[in-house]
Amino acid sequence: MIWWCKARAVPGVLAALAGTFALGLLVGDGELPVPALRGHAGHFLVAHVITLLPAVFLLHGLGRGDLRTEAVAGRFLRGLDAGLALAVATAGAAAGVLAHVAGEGDLALVLARNIAGYLGSALLLHPLLGHRPAAAAIAAVPLLCSAAGWHPDGRPEPWAWPLHPAASPYALTAVALTLLAGTTCTLLRHRPPADLHVLA
Repeated sequence: MIWWCKARAVPGVLAALAGTFALGLLVGDGELPVPALRGHAGHFLVAHVITLLPAVFLLHGLGRGDLRTEAVAGRFLRGLDAGLALAVATAGAAAGVLAHVAGEGDLALVLARNIAGYLGSALLLHPLLGHRPAAAAIAAVPLLCSAAGWHPDGRPEPWAWPLHPAASPYALTAVALTLLAGTTCTLLRHRPPADLHVLA
């Protein structure tokens, strides 16, 4: 278990979670000037980008192990990997609720939701692409949302879940489905991700 924690850089993932919340609440509703390619530019917050950090650190940890060896390990390492992501998402949700109750507003809930969504995306894409391409794909999500995720009337499109307000049913459903799909994909992984086949 100690080896797995070191290989997966668990302290780094937890530090990224804490740092994301601290920075997100410190910056608050700070906006980034991103032009819209479709519709009208809406409010693109710093929080829409920094919530990538825990997922990127998770992918870094997933890429540190020898997945060919881990595939025949005695312990169910895929379950531990999925459990780590779900634990971080749960910790983020708890932190978001506590910060919201403490008066930080809806931004705390948006931070928690987006962290969970990106973690689910990491679990989903890592078995398919490998850790580096998955990190690049996840990093493209907020850019795509900012450029093309706004309806002409200024509202976020239903699929652009990171841009939605905290109580949006579209965003909550998208995040829940992404976490479920990512967990399933990770648990059912039988072969190393695609980038390891290229390197072999």
